[in-house]
Amino acid sequence: MTKKADLYVRVSTDEQADKGYSQRNQEEMLRKYCLLNNIEVRDVVYEDFSAKTFNRPQWKKILLNLKRYKNKTDLVLFTKWDRFSRNAGDAYQMINLLRKMGVEPQAIEQPLDLSIPENKMMLAFYLAAPEVENDRRALNTMHGMRRARKEGRYMGTAPFGYVHKSTEDGKKYIAINEKQATVIRWAFQEIAKKAFNTESIYFLAKKKGLTLTKSGFWIMIKNPLYCGKIFVPKYKDENSCFVTGQHEAIISEELFNEVQDVLNARSRVYRPKIVTINEFPLRGFFLCPKCSKKLTASKCKGRNKFYYYYHCENSCKYRINSETANSIFINNLKAYMPLEPVVKLYSKVILEVYNGHTSAARLEKTQIVSQLSNYEKRLSTARELLVTEQIDADDYQKMKMEYGKIINELEVKLNNITDDKYSLEGLVNMGIEKLTQLNYAFEKASLAEARDLIGLIYPENFTFRNNQFQTARVNEIASTIYLVNKELGDKKTGQKMILIFCPEE
Repeated sequence: MTKKADLYVRVSTDEQADKGYSQRNQEEMLRKYCLLNNIEVRDVVYEDFSAKTFNRPQWKKILLNLKRYKNKTDLVLFTKWDRFSRNAGDAYQMINLLRKMGVEPQAIEQPLDLSIPENKMMLAFYLAAPEVENDRRALNTMHGMRRARKEGRYMGTAPFGYVHKSTEDGKKYIAINEKQATVIRWAFQEIAKKAFNTESIYFLAKKKGLTLTKSGFWIMIKNPLYCGKIFVPKYKDENSCFVTGQHEAIISEELFNEVQDVLNARSRVYRPKIVTINEFPLRGFFLCPKCSKKLTASKCKGRNKFYYYYHCENSCKYRINSETANSIFINNLKAYMPLEPVVKLYSKVILEVYNGHTSAARLEKTQIVSQLSNYEKRLSTARELLVTEQIDADDYQKMKMEYGKIINELEVKLNNITDDKYSLEGLVNMGIEKLTQLNYAFEKASLAEARDLIGLIYPENFTFRNNQFQTARVNEIASTIYLVNKELGDKKTGQKMILIFCPEE
């Protein structure tokens, strides 16, 4: 009686290019075996999946057909036992299941009569060998990846904010995607400001071009990769640690740590989730003067229009009209607008302090420029030696790669050093101009900008008592402006007295 067989042809993705493992080659060998042994081919099943488990799409179809059409198939044929399975335990269970259905699995290049007990030892060897190979490959891969992490190399798909690139010698690395990095910097800075809840910042970031899901965003803001660190997990006796990465950081380590403090509720001030409208810019900052709870806000409809109020939800039932509260706040901002006599002084002092702090940077920049010039001359000399045939092309390529790498590193260092006095003067003048129009800037700003301004000047929450503004702490710079203005305002003789506040050494 002619036996019937289903042919099982399997390759995994990494084996498709290997000689002898192609689907066409396996099918040809199986059909030839069936022809020589007078076996009828009922079906041919092609699988492109790993043999680590039997959770494979096409293998499930084979089992389903064997159960549906009982006694229609006598054999399941494959070329080698590693085509059937690479896990000895799973393989024995599957063999028993097939034999209960009256089907015999067989490898044509490694034939075994499983009715003979001694052959089970050979079957164990055939099944264990590929499993050992898999385990060894996985272990080598794990050790290689761990070693790469210790060297500061990022492994895996480039995260949001980075793209994969390769050096001239084919070494891969991740480089900053500036468009995405701009959104990341903005998100970290906004979280550190604590003006909005993190979830609110996520939705604002989506409008700026963030493509991550909410869970992806939370993973991003907790990932030390963005401040230039690579995490090396614990393994056996080695403790987990962070190493300095070979990639360029998008944010500073200080900013990253500040954001982690906010996320872990270790920061001194943490804003709750804010859902607000333009009439309530103070919501989330404004405390009840009676019970010190944060005021909420709402609107109620009058006869002809809506009326807006900040109010307390506790039993004290305090409330204040939003227009009145916003007006008191804006009038208070005027105290922190620098007076005309000290505007030029601010600019001069800031530039002098900046120049003092950046003298070392300017010296370092001079040294880097000198080193760049030196290596560029070396590269030019090597090029001339190649043209005059005093060195061969291989030696020139080695020198070019070596000098090119050093030049690239020096250029990166040079770009990170900024001492552009003229651009700084422009920024200082722009900043002071904004200060002189502080209340106007608050009234005309968007809701997000207005709340940023509140958070910058008042690091802690505030309240009103008898229509007077009160707060526990004011930003030190704003407080200094207020003191200078107060001293100048007390002079009634028309003489200008300028107070200079020198920071302690």
